[in-house]
Amino acid sequence: MSKRRGFTLIELLVVIAIIALLMAILMPALQRVKEQAKTVGCLANLKQWNFVCAMYTEDNDGKFWSGFGSTGYWWVLQLEPRVKDWKTNKTWFCPTAKKPIIDENGNMIPSFNIFNAWGIFEKQRDGYDSGPNGVAGSYSINGYVLTIPTNATFEGGRPAADGWRTPNTAGAGNVPLFVDALRFDLWPLETAGPAEYEFAAWSDNNFGRCCINRHAGFVCCSFLDYSARKVGLKELWTLKWHKTFDTTGPYTLAGGIQSAGWPEWIRRFKDY
Repeated sequence: MSKRRGFTLIELLVVIAIIALLMAILMPALQRVKEQAKTVGCLANLKQWNFVCAMYTEDNDGKFWSGFGSTGYWWVLQLEPRVKDWKTNKTWFCPTAKKPIIDENGNMIPSFNIFNAWGIFEKQRDGYDSGPNGVAGSYSINGYVLTIPTNATFEGGRPAADGWRTPNTAGAGNVPLFVDALRFDLWPLETAGPAEYEFAAWSDNNFGRCCINRHAGFVCCSFLDYSARKVGLKELWTLKWHKTFDTTGPYTLAGGIQSAGWPEWIRRFKDY
């Protein structure tokens, strides 16, 4: 009759070492899969927003929302109640940025960065309001697609003639519509650079709001042709934000940008 023998200490250590090695090999791969899933979810949200835009422009003589006053500001308050309400419309949130910087009691969280959503905002303008739950999200519209009076200027200072107003335009596949961002409105200028620090909260209405490292060197973006794809952080400066936007400006390879011209955190990403 044979006597059963347990594992020796050395055998146990070998097994543990093998498991640790396998985990070290698998964890990066699992992390990549997880990140890819978040990116897919983000792009799916943006495609839903494309649908919202398509439905609205079809019923509005082919034009986008007007915002308020002469700048296009607070355009979100013109959305249908079920769309603007952050509790009923979960497509407001990128899977990497679901927690608003202002809670339901109106208190700003102690610290926030690129992985937070904006809002919760509760405002009333010109007879429009944010609804019972307010507005919050982690995407922005390209402000230059909004419809403003022809003699007005956008919040970014550009004249109304620079705006798109409608998705029916040549080169629509290179004109941003919605993008990962730290505010609901966005007014980029080609001479404006990214934030100085990778996780800085937004401090202007330019690229500091959307050049954010939410997707491993990319943001998710939809376009006027109602497509959606990942966009490299430095690629943002090559998109046609408004009609006179210089896509070969000082922050592009064509414009002569050098590595030292970028803040340190963004230098490692692909140039465009």
